[in-house]
Amino acid sequence: MQTTIYGLDLAKRVMQLHWVDMETGEIHRKPVKRQMLLEFFVNRQPGVIAMEACGTSHYWARELRKLGHEVRLMAPQFVRPFVKTNKNDAADAAAIWEAVQRPGMRFVAVKTEEQQSVLTLHRIRSQLIKIRTMQVNQIRGLLYEFGADLPQGRQRGLKEVPEALADLDGAVSPMMLETMRRQLNRLEEMDQDIAEIEKRLMLWKKDQEAVTRLMTIPGVGLLTATALIATVGDMKTFHSGREFAAFLGLVPRQRGTGGKVRLLGISKRGDTYLRTLLIHGARVVVNFQIKNRNPWIDKLLSRRPHNVAVVAQANKMARTIWALLARERKYDAHYPATKAVA
Repeated sequence: MQTTIYGLDLAKRVMQLHWVDMETGEIHRKPVKRQMLLEFFVNRQPGVIAMEACGTSHYWARELRKLGHEVRLMAPQFVRPFVKTNKNDAADAAAIWEAVQRPGMRFVAVKTEEQQSVLTLHRIRSQLIKIRTMQVNQIRGLLYEFGADLPQGRQRGLKEVPEALADLDGAVSPMMLETMRRQLNRLEEMDQDIAEIEKRLMLWKKDQEAVTRLMTIPGVGLLTATALIATVGDMKTFHSGREFAAFLGLVPRQRGTGGKVRLLGISKRGDTYLRTLLIHGARVVVNFQIKNRNPWIDKLLSRRPHNVAVVAQANKMARTIWALLARERKYDAHYPATKAVA
């Protein structure tokens, strides 16, 4: 008996299903309400359910796996070429059903509740930092209109805000000064919220041996290590370090024809947040090694711009991360030299 393959197009209220009866060849298209989705599949034989990796897809994947079905998630850009007509729910479900059967199709690993919980902390922290930066810039701009020239930098600028407000006392309306002081209090609350999130990540890190191993890599800190473990999960899903670097968008794009291949800038595919953390960490490593004379970085900087060297270091860090997790090793700064001698 052949396994039935379902194409499921997710939505907030009404889902769309597409499948083919393996015995009769009949094509089925069925809209299913959100509340009835699990009830529909609990009465079906175990099959393969394909979905786009979008909002709520990991939740539904976990629930459908509990019913004995095999779930496969695909990136939306891999499904779009199979839409034969105008975009609608039925066409999307049919495209998902067809795309999942293509040889060589790449799938997205299903995240656990713990992984998504850690990523939630990262998302909230990232948003708080953006709001804090916007708030500081607004305060600096508003006070500049009254002649207060604050120094660059968040911490240096905020230290001089109370003094600037004191100088403006009597020259501007009291309601404006009181509002500005309220904004300063709000910034302090944001700092406390960000610190609390980092404390929770540190507590979670104590129970994760893989996070501790990753933090021994130069340029990889608490945020990078926890975000990597929560996003990737099982690193063995990638066949090589280069494949993991490509997943993060740290490899060059290619364009060519007639046997001539031209390498362009990095592809910037995958998770932007992870790529940003790795590049920031690589920038610190490169700047430190410039002072301490690292031969590999010196040679790279002699023929490439500074930012290109930073991205190359981030690519190297990504490959190192893959080696540590996929092969369950500990970081050894002298590992290549030791291997060459042996």
